[in-house]
Amino acid sequence: MASVVLLAAVAQASTVFAPLALALFIIALVWPLQSRLQRRLPKLPALAITLAITLAVALGFASLAAWGFGRVGRSVLADAARYEAIYARMMSWLDSHGIDIAGLWAEHFNVGWIVRTAQYLTTRANTTLTFWLIAVVYLMLGLLEVDDIKRKIASLENRQAARVLLDGSALTAARIRKYMLVRTQMSLLTGLFVGAFAWATGLQFAVEWGVIAFSLNYIPFIGPFVATLFPTLLAMAQFDSWQEVLTLFICLNIIQFAIGSYIEPRISGNILSISPTVVLFAILFWTFLWGLFGTFIGVPIALAMLSFCRQHPSSRWIADLLEGPKKPNTG
Repeated sequence: MASVVLLAAVAQASTVFAPLALALFIIALVWPLQSRLQRRLPKLPALAITLAITLAVALGFASLAAWGFGRVGRSVLADAARYEAIYARMMSWLDSHGIDIAGLWAEHFNVGWIVRTAQYLTTRANTTLTFWLIAVVYLMLGLLEVDDIKRKIASLENRQAARVLLDGSALTAARIRKYMLVRTQMSLLTGLFVGAFAWATGLQFAVEWGVIAFSLNYIPFIGPFVATLFPTLLAMAQFDSWQEVLTLFICLNIIQFAIGSYIEPRISGNILSISPTVVLFAILFWTFLWGLFGTFIGVPIALAMLSFCRQHPSSRWIADLLEGPKKPNTG
């Protein structure tokens, strides 16, 4: 009952808990930098440098993704007449088979729908800005208090609780950093293969598709699918036959599947030690609770929960059950 109440609170108060989760995730990534800087500088200047580097990396990543989508988007707008022709042919083919898409379109996609969509997008933009502002505040306060919290935990009279909290936090941070390292390596590999394949097939904006594939690969499952869908839509206007378009879509999905479902699990399996079933459940569960952000943060949360379960004898069986297979001892 307590777990159900806690999960309900997490879902209902996502505006509070989601930015906190993001801040803790970033703290786990940047704390080694902050710790090294604090050995040479006062805490506040060290914090300013850490925040500046973190924001620069985040803005650089966002700018890279925006550049790729912007280049492709301008091309789509410039080639709107060809997409209109493709749409007209599709409608004609569907009408000839008794499927009245035009009627459904007129019924659901009217001026009212456009207004509601604009209002929704405006609300989402404001919510996203608020989300990041709260997360940055949490990040600043958290980096300032890490050492104090460590000392308070170390001074607890319950020595077992202190050990679980300290060791669990250290293990969580280490596994999150390894997770992001592996994710970055696989994202770079995905971007290179997608860009090279787009260039080899003559698809426009090969570099941009590689950048988009690299950026979206940080979002498990959903990101790779979107990164294959967009090039396919552009290929519909560039190539003459549907066979070429279908082949492109299949090959892009093979690249994503080979890297995401074959190469990455074998590289990260022994490092992260988490079952693929748990990964999928964590992604779907936290997506249900927190939307797209939950898709990104689901695996780190699962790593954190298993890391803390690993520290206590009464919950160690959960980690044994849900973590991935361990490499056999050959020594």
